[in-house]
Amino acid sequence: MIAGLAAQFRAHPVATVLELGSVVVCLLLFVGTLALLSSGPPTGRGGPWLILVGIGAAFVVFWTALVPLYERLVYP
Repeated sequence: MIAGLAAQFRAHPVATVLELGSVVVCLLLFVGTLALLSSGPPTGRGGPWLILVGIGAAFVVFWTALVPLYERLVYP
């Protein structure tokens, strides 16, 4: 498995970093959601919940807007 990732990284370093980074972000969002759910509903401003939602929104915008735009500009 690690040899396969190393080979993929040598062939496509940017794509591999983006994909592995996406897996890490997804795992952190999942763990963060579970941690916040276990602490109860948000009270007051709900700062930690807003941070979690902001990170999730930035992640979605990155993959749905910025990556396709990059692909169009680099590979016309």
